[in-house]
Amino acid sequence: MQRLPKSEAFVYEFDHRHTPKLRVKQGETFVVETNDALAGAIRTPDAMKTLHKLPALQFTPPKGNPCGGPVYIEGAERGDVLEITIEKIVVEDQGFTGSFPGIGPLHDSARWKEARGPFVHIIKHLPGPSGTTRDGKGVLNSKVSWDLQPMIGTIATAPDRKVETTTDGQGPSGGNLDIRDVKEGTKVYLNVYHPGALLYVGDLHGSQGDTEFYGQADETGGEVTLTCRVIKNKKLPFMRLVKADSIVSVFCGRPLEVAVETAIINLMEWMVTEYGVSERDAYIHTCVNPEFRVNVYQMLKAGKLEFTAGAEIPKKYLLPSP
Repeated sequence: MQRLPKSEAFVYEFDHRHTPKLRVKQGETFVVETNDALAGAIRTPDAMKTLHKLPALQFTPPKGNPCGGPVYIEGAERGDVLEITIEKIVVEDQGFTGSFPGIGPLHDSARWKEARGPFVHIIKHLPGPSGTTRDGKGVLNSKVSWDLQPMIGTIATAPDRKVETTTDGQGPSGGNLDIRDVKEGTKVYLNVYHPGALLYVGDLHGSQGDTEFYGQADETGGEVTLTCRVIKNKKLPFMRLVKADSIVSVFCGRPLEVAVETAIINLMEWMVTEYGVSERDAYIHTCVNPEFRVNVYQMLKAGKLEFTAGAEIPKKYLLPSP
């Protein structure tokens, strides 16, 4: 099995001019090892004391979310869609969260003094029944823990004409979207703009709450096992996800209602054109179906990041009306 090692996962731009670091065939299983969002600079709570000295943070935007890639997928051409199946995510034995200067809604709050920071909190990752962190526990402190739900925060193909950074790049080719549903078992669909698609992966999280409210989820490194397939001659309005029991239309924008409304309308279009649902039924689902959901994945006010929303409906409703 081919593997892209962690030592080479220090790419900070999505750029079609990058030389591929791995070439894989469609259906071939491969592994991308990743660094955490700050490339291992935070391992203890006192790391915040020297954080301002990090060379990566002296850039605008900062060099965050280093990625492994690009990975060249044989057979992918401009005008195709890349289907990425996430087979496995194993995160490292710890992650970090914290309040960083100038980031998050409470960073300068007079009321929330303990929340405004700056501070770093280390989250321990314990192995689960599989013997790995795929299904382990995240330990906040001696009283609080939860099930880990490893996810990929940053995943993208090379954009069409622009160079985007791994810190704030977002668009139809993916980017730093921090979608908690980009996890094991999910299929991710992204547009292809260049030969080989040029896939980038990084910014793993051990877990994340909706909105990633202050901008630092359970930031960690690890390894991701993937397979890819090319869908010829297809174009998407934005990223799509297919989970085991549902489909999710993703969009990002500001204000938040733009992201939500566009994600919903794109989901309706998907339901109508690819699943045979009538236009009226698709519309009705979004207003009365109690299993229709809007997920606010990322809502961080930082730099040029937009807000990421996903409109989701179970697959059982994707049948044509009788």
